[in-house]
Amino acid sequence: MQSLSDAVDARIAFTTAFRLHPAGVAIVAAETSEGLAGLTVSSLASVSVDPFAVSFSVTSSRGSAGAVLGADTIGISLLDARHVDVADAFARPGAPRFTTNQGWTSFESGEPILRDAHAALCCVIVETIAVGSSTLVVAEVLETRLGSSTQPPMVYRDRAFHTLT
Repeated sequence: MQSLSDAVDARIAFTTAFRLHPAGVAIVAAETSEGLAGLTVSSLASVSVDPFAVSFSVTSSRGSAGAVLGADTIGISLLDARHVDVADAFARPGAPRFTTNQGWTSFESGEPILRDAHAALCCVIVETIAVGSSTLVVAEVLETRLGSSTQPPMVYRDRAFHTLT
């Protein structure tokens, strides 16, 4: 039988391993019945090329995450070094989102994306899977828009955004 201290040690080891593992940063956004909603994710991953599909996870089903989970379609903006302030705003509850100076636009079908993202994906959510206290989202990519950015990439590591040079 595993002791409580062993369980705590295992949790610390697991969360530390991923806290120190750099990950790309994206904003997932949707037009919902209550307006625009979005959140910063560092769990975006390519899943399939036939059909084109991605996945990401959210740790809550409330607030912005809940609104995004309730949307049929989403826009995903892949971020670079220019977007640290935007990524931070979408990671903090109550921070200003979808402001004019952040540079939002949308796909023709209405999914919000950052105008200057180095890539943007228009997706339909095809499956959500409850995994413990989180939700894994699988989305089919309907359209990919490539930007012209030459900016260095941004990653999230150890609870902070970093620029790769």
